[in-house]
Amino acid sequence: MAVQVGHRALLQALRGQASGRDAVRRLAAAFTGCGHYGLSGQVSASSRLSALGARTRHYSSDSKEDLRVRHLDGEDAGIVVVGINRPKAKNAISKNLVKLMFETVEDIKKNNKVRSVIICSLVPGIFCAGADLKERAKMHQSEVGPFVSKARALITELGNLPVPTIAAIDGAALGGGLEMALACDIRIASNTAKMGLVETKLAIIPGAGGTQRLPRVIGVSQAKELIFAARAVDGAEACRLGLVNHSVEQNKSGDAAYLRALELAREINPQGPIAVRMAKLAINQGIEVDLATGLAIEEACYAQVIPTKDRLEGLAAFKEKRHPNYKGE
Repeated sequence: MAVQVGHRALLQALRGQASGRDAVRRLAAAFTGCGHYGLSGQVSASSRLSALGARTRHYSSDSKEDLRVRHLDGEDAGIVVVGINRPKAKNAISKNLVKLMFETVEDIKKNNKVRSVIICSLVPGIFCAGADLKERAKMHQSEVGPFVSKARALITELGNLPVPTIAAIDGAALGGGLEMALACDIRIASNTAKMGLVETKLAIIPGAGGTQRLPRVIGVSQAKELIFAARAVDGAEACRLGLVNHSVEQNKSGDAAYLRALELAREINPQGPIAVRMAKLAINQGIEVDLATGLAIEEACYAQVIPTKDRLEGLAAFKEKRHPNYKGE
């Protein structure tokens, strides 16, 4: 099972000069260790999304359908599409959605066949409208704090997934919806999408990491302006600010960001999966520490790819002038 390496754990490991690097190597090694996994009937072969099938939108009043998880197959094997599907609630974050997403994140962490994850919406014009305020209004005051803590923990776990995560924002991503996207490694938005941390309109603040992740992405001053003013920006402005990696023109079917995300996932797919995981770990942990510590983290992560079969396959493929066949071993 993949073990997520925290900032504090790495710093503690590095405190001992003699054993520090060995400790970080052990942590990096734990990060790559994944057990085998199956969705135990959750997704049948016939219902898995092909590249075209992934564009099909499905609606259901069944609470189990609030989140639809699809493992693509064929040449797209290794790509997991997680589709939020609450059309009546504008994909708002409810107790049930949090529960389903926690289960999905745990399943993905256990699956060493997964190479990338796309978070998207199956509802036209919306990514996620934030917290389910109708459900929130029915909560006792004592329930609000624990629910927000659980939602925050979910988004943290999403950010800690060992594989690349891509948020495909084809519609409004507000409040907790944008916080979910901020936890992903890469964000792609349609030019018509709307994004913002608008909680101050409700006399509250972003509570699932927004006050911390947004400044890290776009800078402190820009983040303060957006949060203080509860301002939403479109895809083009979000791209200018660096909030999203790409802004694409929306198409008639309303899934332009998803299609661009799928293209990107296909670019990631052929690369060495252990190398990609280690690169993510090195970047995520190294960016939070001083350069010397970050270089030690990189060294520890690099050490994990040296003994892999994939590294030898990469060298052989280069020598033989062919495409490598990486197996994550």
